[in-house]
Amino acid sequence: MGRAITTVALWTMLSAPHALAAQSSYDPQQNAWTISNNSIRAVFTLSPAGLFGLQSIASLETGDLWIAPSGRISTPLRFQLGGEFYDESRQYTLADQYSQALPNGTRQYIVLQDIQGTVLVTLALDVYDNQPVLRSAVTVRNLKSTTVFATFADMLPWTFADQGSRYTALRVNQWSVEGLPEDFEQYQTVLDTAGTPLEIDSGAHAAHCGWLALHDQSQRGLFAGWEFDGRAKTVVSQNGAAGQLALSSAVLSLNHPIDPGTDFSIPPSFLGLFHGDFDEAGYRTQRFVEAVLAKQPPAGTGFPYVAWDSWAYEDQIDEATLRQNAAIAASLGVELFIVDLGWARNIGDWYADPNKFPGGLGSLSDYVHGLGMKFGLHFALTEADPASPVLQANPDWAATEDDQYHGAVSLCLSNQPARDWLIQQGIRMIDDYHVDWILQDGENMVKQCTKSTHTHDPFDSNYSNAVNGLNVVVSAIQAARPNVLWENCEDGGNMMTFNMVKSYVTSITNDASGSLGARRAAFGATYPFPPRYAERYMPGSDGLTDYATHSYRFGGNWALMNQLPNLTPDQLGYLRQKIAEYKNERAEIAAGKVFHIQPPGADATDVIQSYNPATDNALAVITRAAADGPQYMFHPMGLNPDQRYTVYFENDPTVYSLPGAQLMANGVRVQLPLPYSSEVVHIEHQ
Repeated sequence: MGRAITTVALWTMLSAPHALAAQSSYDPQQNAWTISNNSIRAVFTLSPAGLFGLQSIASLETGDLWIAPSGRISTPLRFQLGGEFYDESRQYTLADQYSQALPNGTRQYIVLQDIQGTVLVTLALDVYDNQPVLRSAVTVRNLKSTTVFATFADMLPWTFADQGSRYTALRVNQWSVEGLPEDFEQYQTVLDTAGTPLEIDSGAHAAHCGWLALHDQSQRGLFAGWEFDGRAKTVVSQNGAAGQLALSSAVLSLNHPIDPGTDFSIPPSFLGLFHGDFDEAGYRTQRFVEAVLAKQPPAGTGFPYVAWDSWAYEDQIDEATLRQNAAIAASLGVELFIVDLGWARNIGDWYADPNKFPGGLGSLSDYVHGLGMKFGLHFALTEADPASPVLQANPDWAATEDDQYHGAVSLCLSNQPARDWLIQQGIRMIDDYHVDWILQDGENMVKQCTKSTHTHDPFDSNYSNAVNGLNVVVSAIQAARPNVLWENCEDGGNMMTFNMVKSYVTSITNDASGSLGARRAAFGATYPFPPRYAERYMPGSDGLTDYATHSYRFGGNWALMNQLPNLTPDQLGYLRQKIAEYKNERAEIAAGKVFHIQPPGADATDVIQSYNPATDNALAVITRAAADGPQYMFHPMGLNPDQRYTVYFENDPTVYSLPGAQLMANGVRVQLPLPYSSEVVHIEHQ
């Protein structure tokens, strides 16, 4: 009987008129909550037996339906406190429920108390206008009279009926310090129906981005992200015999103390629906990130920036050299001038070296501003040189594990005295040197520390150094100086998470690892993340050719690392032209859907395309590496079949006028006459 009622409820849900905006409703008779917008509808229930779970989540756009497995509850609550486990079998009573309007959505709070009276759980469920995404966050209050330890927390505790389908999952690597060909590589894996898990190792200094997408053979799909910078182990598995598809994302090495009457927050996560290929999963993820999670970039079309970075000289910099480069950079159209590592007296001693800057670093900053550029500064906030005053005075502030960043040692940011000192140093540094932009760098931003002399639990370093360390430091400095923009760099793109996007307007993907590495990074990172989070640093060793400069065309900030006074007038003119072309294209790419057509390889032609549905324009960067032929037949994707488009190139003078259907079906010929050549294809609606 219960199953029949559920079926009727699901049919009613799918056949009801689509909601125009995010909303939530509660049925007190059934103890049921319906949370919906114009894209999805999710139903949660608290049964008469006190079992709480998700009944279904459905796409109102495609009719795709995901339901709890027969005979099992799909719970958003899965954690362990001491020896007690809280999962789908835990019984609860309803303590409170209420909703809250968000600027672009709604949040439903459901407050549950377990029948043993040990915890009060507050579940926050969010939906947002025009987003096929359910976001969830769990806060646990300890109702016992003694301190308990959170030893397990699942950020993604969902289980669905597999409906007899086979599933393919996609995961994406992060960047590694070694600079491997596998950096930002994508892996598609058909799930084993015997239940063998596919694992994702995410967070700072881990192997993979904090994102997962999967779909079945009919292209009915889910995507998910977890908002945590620390290490997490995420798994997806299919048990065909039980008819179950299970997700889980556990915070690693968790041992967080919760005193009586205090709260523990499990990092949020989001679960989205899509129908199509993995480019569609990426696009839906990116639109959600831009609408809900991401730190907002500067208004207008002038972002991502063209930047210049002083690592062209490594740490051998001085005021005269930087002034000379700044004048040339401004003449080229550079918008952001970054002083990299080497400006301070020491790492961790965040005062400018007076020998390098006799006029003062603030004077250089004012000079850069006078040229019309923003001033950026390198800040390795989790590191300090052993000889720095802070470690000389406080040697115990070092973490137990040293990541050996340019001779510095690691600081433990979840140790409150170190954290408070660093916040004040960051604010003072910004004020002293008139900083507009922070290049946050370091080796492993979430430190490992087991010291019992620190204010964190010695066995809770992963959670504490992420949530109560790095996140607190960055958010406190940003709250004090909200007009300063931050760039994430963990010695490369090694902390690609959906918590990262909340604090940073861009993220480095590859650490000056060359043209091929830059294209690989942008190709992989733009599955989970908006293109602006695929920032690339172009070393001077790449040279100034179309092959090199086009390799940095697609993505976030384009950061030059050339010794500009050494360039010839012809080279400067060429670079000025390429910067102008990048500026004309960046807004279209930033707002577009990315199509990953052909991955980069050392002996192949690679293709990445963006299509902006708002302007009905597309752009593709097509690059021939060491081998392959002199022509490539490019089949653009995502165009309106009935619309006529003008197709033109940045090098080839040929111009076409063709309907979208013909372009997509027959393609357009792109000339790549020599090895290591590249072309940019523009497709504009008429």
